[in-house]
Amino acid sequence: MTIKRITSKRALALTATGLLAAGLAACSSSSTSSAPSTSTGSSTPSSSPATSNEPALVMESSPETSITQNFNPFDTAAPINGMGATGLVYEPLLQFDLANPSVKPYDWLATNYAWSNGGKTITFTIRQGVKWSNGTPLTAADVAFTYKYVSSHSSGSDDINLGGLAPTSIKQPTSDTVALTFSTAQYMNIENIGGQAIIPQSVWSSISDPATYADPTPIGSGPYTLGNYTNEGFTMVANPSYWGGAVPVPKVYFPVYSTNAPAQTALFAGQIDWTGNYIPNLQADFINKDPSTNYAYEGADSSNALYPNLSQFPTNQLAVRKAIDVALDRTAIDTQGESGLEAPVLNASGITEPAFSAWLAPSLASDNLPATGDPSQATSILTAAGYKKDSAGFFALNGKEVDVSVTTPGAYSDYANDVELAVSELNKAGIKATFNNTTPAAYDADAASGSFSLLLRWGSGGVTPFNLYNGWLSPSLIGTGNGNYEKLNDPTMTTDLNKLNGDETIAEQTTDLTPIESYVATQLPVIPTTASAEWCEYTSAHYTGWPTKSNPYDSCQPSGTNNGPGSGTDEYVLLHLKPAS
Repeated sequence: MTIKRITSKRALALTATGLLAAGLAACSSSSTSSAPSTSTGSSTPSSSPATSNEPALVMESSPETSITQNFNPFDTAAPINGMGATGLVYEPLLQFDLANPSVKPYDWLATNYAWSNGGKTITFTIRQGVKWSNGTPLTAADVAFTYKYVSSHSSGSDDINLGGLAPTSIKQPTSDTVALTFSTAQYMNIENIGGQAIIPQSVWSSISDPATYADPTPIGSGPYTLGNYTNEGFTMVANPSYWGGAVPVPKVYFPVYSTNAPAQTALFAGQIDWTGNYIPNLQADFINKDPSTNYAYEGADSSNALYPNLSQFPTNQLAVRKAIDVALDRTAIDTQGESGLEAPVLNASGITEPAFSAWLAPSLASDNLPATGDPSQATSILTAAGYKKDSAGFFALNGKEVDVSVTTPGAYSDYANDVELAVSELNKAGIKATFNNTTPAAYDADAASGSFSLLLRWGSGGVTPFNLYNGWLSPSLIGTGNGNYEKLNDPTMTTDLNKLNGDETIAEQTTDLTPIESYVATQLPVIPTTASAEWCEYTSAHYTGWPTKSNPYDSCQPSGTNNGPGSGTDEYVLLHLKPAS
């Protein structure tokens, strides 16, 4: 049960690409948070529109070599989707705060939702008075159509389905409600279900193949419509009849940069208002240049990890994985490899803190790893397991040397730094390690096929740790390229994850996460390294009201797919901004 979702972008030495990662899940109960004009988020939208004299907000999320006029919310590979524009047109029933996962979802096109039938049925109350951008009403019939359309066109890929799910029933109990019923409880999947982009039946009922539809002039319910389009950049303009009221940012301009380098140069020169990339020397090159306006907020709801190949020696040996785990200097990986922007993950459970602290099992609260690594402890682990050093100074077992190769693209400069540090640390511990410097395309292919020894890769984000662990441990993901790269196939974990998906409260979820967290801590099917940031950098020179660490009303990563297929964080942030003057 996964969806493709941009969760982490790496700085590329030659090119820059938005990285897609699996994501789903949320905790939930009946939603009571409010609409844009009265949001309970700690930053509230502007009460009046900006004038036409206000500057366009310039946003850069994903450098692209070229773009096409494609706003299809189901085409997650479309450059415009990765750039973050699609989610300004197509809206979900619910919005989610990935920076503050334990808060309830924000009401959006739904004003309420309620679970029944033991978590198998969810009923949404659809907001009244909403219009599509062509002036026709958005109704519960459009919502029901959307879910039927997604279900009927699901091909098993993640591009157009509810994370691999299909409702067994889609009904309209009343004129303003839609009820979805699934074969199993889906409490943890609320982000995937409620984050689905809603589409107009009048347009999409005639689209027989959503995979090939370009959707060049999209009709949505969102606060923006397409303005001027060129292949060098395009403008989204405020929808004057937006249901949420006045749109405070009148225009959003999306320039096209083919690589990360010119995009960063433009940011440093004050030509970009909002971006979301890993930026080396961020403090010196951006924040310190104008600390009164320049800011970075790198929240995290996932963890980077080394994925060991569980099918071949030596990484299929628990003692080797334990030795690798304690040998890593995670503090150095953070401060040197990630420029201090992705905190070390030190709890043995691999849970990302503080985002998911509420779900950490009490029995594991003090089960922490050495922050700077401990080569002597790694040596002790291997020695106790019968490994001995050979003439080259590396550990071996029955004549087989402990030789690992760590795979990541050299073009992902921070990951490359991380691997070089890890290789050095492992060699100090008597583990022969080398850097397998590959291309992004080969990296993705190797991740899907399992052709690696150790793979450094991101994890799945969301609004509970369910999808993090599901992405690490679910056998359903083997070979998909969307998780479980180590190819773990443990029936116990399948049972535990399914049980977890039937838990409604955080207390229930924490109880049922305990054996899963303990499994990661003791068996090390993955070896977490650092948090995986929701990258966000912005200037308040033109617009204020951005999310901050002290006001985390949204994750702030400018991508169009944070909350589900075709919707995302961009809209929620833009509606909370106001002109600086």
